[in-house]
Amino acid sequence: MSSHTAQTELRFIGKLILEGDLECQTGLHIGAGKGSLEIGGADNPVVKDAFGLPYVPGSSLRGKLRSLLEQSSGLAVPSELVYLSKRKGQEVRIHQSDRPDDEVCLLFGRNPGRMDRVSGEALDSTVASPARLTVYDAPLIAESITPQMRENLDDELTEVKSENAIDRITSQANPRTLERVPAGARFHFRMVLDVLCDEDRELIPRVVEALRLLEDDSLGGGGSRGSGRVKISGLKTVWRGRKFYASGGGEQELVSGADVGALQSQVAAADFAEKLTE
Repeated sequence: MSSHTAQTELRFIGKLILEGDLECQTGLHIGAGKGSLEIGGADNPVVKDAFGLPYVPGSSLRGKLRSLLEQSSGLAVPSELVYLSKRKGQEVRIHQSDRPDDEVCLLFGRNPGRMDRVSGEALDSTVASPARLTVYDAPLIAESITPQMRENLDDELTEVKSENAIDRITSQANPRTLERVPAGARFHFRMVLDVLCDEDRELIPRVVEALRLLEDDSLGGGGSRGSGRVKISGLKTVWRGRKFYASGGGEQELVSGADVGALQSQVAAADFAEKLTE
């Protein structure tokens, strides 16, 4: 946990901007729901923007990073989880606490109020924390879908994966189709970490840890069935202190062209946090 306390005072110090590319190592499926079904189309289409291009919603990437950090921190247990929704069949459980040094809540924010825990007494919290981490929608890098790939795709930009669910009694197959962005496609992501106090500098390694965990996990649906493996590359970090916004001061590029391992090493260096000044 971090060194934040209940007495920590917030003041704007600056913003750390992190950009990079997500490359699909296997097909990627982030669903759009079934409101856009077309005759002859896949049962489960991917989400697309107004121009018909697949993208990675910031909410999907942010939610996955949060989930991975909750698991790695030992917080995905009933006593640490609360219900966001208790609707039968659509339950949503996430971690939340009122501890001032809870890094997950500091990164992703928390609201005060009464929430039912999965196990134990309800959480009655008066603590509110602004989210430090903002994750934006990641657009498709169109040229990553090469002409050779397009020749073999079911659609101009996506593939259709066929799957079968087998009834264990009758052995009857129940076919379904899944639209996926193909392996080799790349998306450009951008996230911004607000540094609102000196202690917030301690949160940066946790963000990089989540990115490293993601490379050995999956993004989107069907991960246990082979979809959603991604590789992160071309990482760049830029620091913009308070003076950048207040008086047009300069920005500082800290890392460029790194993979996650290289970024993790540089963030862990003793002098990295010292560069994040107003």
